[in-house]
Order: sequence, then structure tokens, then C-alpha cells
Amino acid sequence: MTQRIDENRRRFRQIVRGQVRRNLRKYISRGELMGRQGKKKVAIPMPQIEIPRFTFGSKETGGVGQGEGEPGDPVGDERQSGGAGEAGDAPGEHALEVELTVEELAQILGEELELPRIEPKGTHRLITRKERYTGVRQTGPESLRHFKRTFKQALKRQVAMGTYNPKAPLIIPIREDKRYRSWKEVTIPHSNAVIIYMMDVSGSMGEEQKEIVRIESYWIDTWLRTQYEGLESRYIIHDAAAKEVDSETFFRTREAGGTMISSAYTLCLEMIQKDYPAGDWNVYPFHFSDGDNWSSDDTSKCIGLLRDELFGLINVFCYGQVRSPYGSGQFIRDLTEAFGEDEMLITSEISGREAIMDSIKDFLGKGK
Repeated sequence: MTQRIDENRRRFRQIVRGQVRRNLRKYISRGELMGRQGKKKVAIPMPQIEIPRFTFGSKETGGVGQGEGEPGDPVGDERQSGGAGEAGDAPGEHALEVELTVEELAQILGEELELPRIEPKGTHRLITRKERYTGVRQTGPESLRHFKRTFKQALKRQVAMGTYNPKAPLIIPIREDKRYRSWKEVTIPHSNAVIIYMMDVSGSMGEEQKEIVRIESYWIDTWLRTQYEGLESRYIIHDAAAKEVDSETFFRTREAGGTMISSAYTLCLEMIQKDYPAGDWNVYPFHFSDGDNWSSDDTSKCIGLLRDELFGLINVFCYGQVRSPYGSGQFIRDLTEAFGEDEMLITSEISGREAIMDSIKDFLGKGK
């Protein structure tokens, strides 16, 4: 009975994963899952999932060809056409709310976008998990049978029973002789990684644009945290000046002002030089803006900081530009003109919420 319940539960989880995967773009673009996150679990509303089955309708329901009536009478009950009616005792339609862990949801995201792991460097605190074969047991799949141990066990048994003939050695293992490799999940020290998020919070960035950035940053961070333990995240917001903030301020702040992108890049550079030596750390700066900068001189300063300073210290620089009715959108064109196909720079244009998943794919799909 317990085995059947487990099978049904696994089947239900597979159905749920399929439903979530089909609607993943909708769930992520809404941003509601950020607010619904509790104790590492997310409640996802979805239509009621029912197993198909035959049902019998009630008699005398007034359908065509049955019940009392005269030719020309309307089908159904006219009294219900206006939507008014008395209280009833029948249950209504309900949406099913399914709980998934954030890790499960991020795994579904990775499967849908076919996201690879980032390519690490350094050998310090970051931890990855790996299955390691560490022992032998008496049960297991035939693909893991330990032939040497099985042979030795069969030989010992035949010698003990006196059936072993040294002149005509023939070792035939029986079921009790078979031995199988066993494994356990071990943690292996890997490389350090830090993600530095930068967001333009100037007046040209409207609330919708800021919300798009928050949603995308949240899911990038969630995905990377499911891949590695010990991943650090730092947050910078900027208008005409830049400052470091905590994650809550980054995801919730409402500010306005002018725009000097170089202030964020300068602070990012100082942060890396102080805390994250290039030989030991994987450094991934992400910058989100609407592409509006104070002046061409400041844009030239940004390009110089990237080419002469940051590119030598980081794995890759990711720039996401959110479409805004108030921003010029020029910055991404300036970066493309300055760096062309340079692999150290990945750019992505985010036209709206529906483009968030495509942008995540742009940034993480190369596994750098």
C-alpha cells in the first residue's frame, strides 16, 4: 500500500512539474513568486489537476430532447441568464496551490532554458556535490556489479564447502555471492564565486523597468545558488552616484535622479580589488539600465574601465538593457560598437516581462 502511495505521489509530482514547466514564463514574468517565497518554498497557483474519468449526469436536467417542454421553448433556464440566483449547496471551482521548493523551481528553469554550470576558477571555499563510490553491498543494479568482489566471494564459498578443484578451477557465482558498488554524495571544495548586481535607479527608469530588473536578478541569483554553496552576492544601485546596499534594499528601493553609469563601475572595481582576488574568485558583474547615460564622456569612461580594469579581473561582464519610454537606449549600442564580438561582454535587450527568460538564457546559456 505504501509503495502504491509513493508511486502515485511521484506521478503527481511529475504532472505538477509538467504544468509548471508549461507555464514557467508566466510565473516568472509576473514576479509574484518573489513575494510568495517563505521557508525556502514557493506556493504556485494552477488549475485543478484531475484524473480523467467517466461521470454520470443527473436525470431531468432540461437538456435537448429530454424533460418536459413544448416546441419553441428556449433551452435551459431563462432565470439564470442574468447571473442572479439563490445560494446553493454545490461546490464551486477552486484553483490548486502547489508547494515547490525554490531549488525545484530553479531546476525546472535550468531544464527549460538548458542552462549549463558556470566554468569555475580558483580552489577555495565554494562547494559542489559529487557522487563517489565508497563501498560494496549485497544488493544493487547489475550495471554496478563489482566483478572482482563477486568472484572472490564465490571462490571463498566454494573453498569452504569443499567444492573447489584446483586442477580444474571453475568459479560459478550464485546470487548470494554477488557484490555491488555503493555510493554516497560527498561535498568537494571547489572555487569561489561572487555575483555583483548593479541597477540604474535614476528617474528615467520607471517602476515597471525596475520591477523587471528585480525579477530577472532574483531568478539569476536563485539559479546560481542551486548550483553552488557559498556563492556570494553583492548589490549596487546608482543614479548620479553609486552605493552598495543589501538585497532587500536592492529589490525594494524607489529612487530617482540623474545617471552616471561610471559611478557604479568604479565602485564595482573597488569592491573586486579589495575583496575578490582574480586568481581565486569567479567574479560575475551584472548591470541593468535603460541605456540612458549623463554624457558621452561618462560612456567613454565606462568603456575604459571595462577594457583596462574590469575585464582583467572578472569571468564575464553582463549588461542588460530594459526598454523604457524615457531612456535613450544608447548605451548598449555604444558597448557593441566599442567591443564588437568580445567574449568578455554579454549584452541582452529586455523588451518587457515576457523577455525575462530569454535574457536569462542570453546571460547564463554560455556557461562562462
